[in-house]
Amino acid sequence: MKQWIVAIMAALAPAVVWSAPYELVIRGGRVLDPETGLDATMNVGINGGRIARISAEPLTGTRTVDAKGLVVAPGFIDLHQHGHDEVSGVLKAFDGVTSGLEMEIGVPDVKEFLARKSGRSLINYGTTASHAAARAAAFGSPLPVTDLIPQSGRSTNDPATLEQIAQMQAQLSNEINVGGLGVGMGIQYVPGATRQEIIHIFQLAASRNVPVFTHIRSVGRKEPGSSIESVSEVIGAAAVTGASLQIVHLNSTCLADAPECLSILAGAKARGLDVTAEAYPYIAGMTSINSALFNPGWQEKFGISYDSLMLPETGERLTKERFDELHASPKMTGVVLFVNRQEMVDTVITNPLMSIASDGEVGHPRNAGTYTKILARYVRELRTISLMDAIRKMSLMPAQRLEKATLAARRKGRIQEGADADIVVFDPATVTDRATYERPTERATGMRYVLVNGTLVIDKGALVSGVLPGKGIVSDLSVAAAK
Repeated sequence: MKQWIVAIMAALAPAVVWSAPYELVIRGGRVLDPETGLDATMNVGINGGRIARISAEPLTGTRTVDAKGLVVAPGFIDLHQHGHDEVSGVLKAFDGVTSGLEMEIGVPDVKEFLARKSGRSLINYGTTASHAAARAAAFGSPLPVTDLIPQSGRSTNDPATLEQIAQMQAQLSNEINVGGLGVGMGIQYVPGATRQEIIHIFQLAASRNVPVFTHIRSVGRKEPGSSIESVSEVIGAAAVTGASLQIVHLNSTCLADAPECLSILAGAKARGLDVTAEAYPYIAGMTSINSALFNPGWQEKFGISYDSLMLPETGERLTKERFDELHASPKMTGVVLFVNRQEMVDTVITNPLMSIASDGEVGHPRNAGTYTKILARYVRELRTISLMDAIRKMSLMPAQRLEKATLAARRKGRIQEGADADIVVFDPATVTDRATYERPTERATGMRYVLVNGTLVIDKGALVSGVLPGKGIVSDLSVAAAK
């Protein structure tokens, strides 16, 4: 197995420079590679944005970073990042994230998104093609390029005709051709989508050989519309179409039934289905109060009332009157939902099937602290996850999920010769999250060095100014179409 891995990496990295001195050497750190199991004190030489050499022998570099007593690991890959502004990029870097991708729902215009980010991003970026946007367009009300989800209305609540579904498929296929890494489906935000429509969209993803990332249809225990039913729906769609599937934030959509949802996921994988899931380590979620998620019946589904909703800007807890005012407003407004219990979140996070993703957006502490929280709470404090397994959940597993859409992902999530030099160097004794619901933009601490494509963006714990080394991660289909 290890020989096969080395062969793949060599084949993918013909331009790696093997001669010394190296542009940068990370010296004497505890190097962890979750794919090969490497866990040893090593030196890492970097050239041309790639890892050129990993050796126990001394290496010479134009710049040498002393990593004695520190962990050297693959940069974390966040497949569920909504905040793509400059502030969010900085917060992600301090949290150890070197790639932040918009995969849950996708963006309305993949080409515009990639162009807007090109040369302007601290970390790597990418996106899926948006089913919600394709649906809105098919209903004659296309989303603005900066919006993720439509306001509750006809395009969210009405069933689509077969002609409209065909329009959605055509738009999604075009979005994949220009770089979309899969199909993003926020089914709960478009409750009018029938089971037939879901199957057709999964068929499109399977035909283009890209995965589906989905926010499931509903939450809670009430049938019809339970979490278990909703998980079964998308696993069934994957089974009958052959599409690969990632279920997003299983923690906040399965809630008290998370153990049963995990059992369903394990059963599907054991029977050969390519299904995966992710979660974040917080009890509260966040979404738009104007969305179809708050269609009538939301209180029963979530098992909460108005005072479980909080405006992130002010900390205001809502009343019925305030909720009605905001829900009816044409202005999209974010709201934090306190819907979960800590013990259930801990159950999901520690499950070996789960990868980590933040669902990060402005106003929620998960935007700034998801990954360092894993290292601080679950590795160091509770000791319920080993350090190697935490690194695997935050780097290798997300990279492997991307490999269906792009071979470039085989150079991510690893510390191996030929891999991209997306690297974190951190102090395992002090790394921690600091963001709270009251202060969601507090930077994490403990990341001593963070490299994106071989460029230092965090140097000795401080942000490096004037560097924007993030690159777009795009589908192989878009690369082929461009030739």
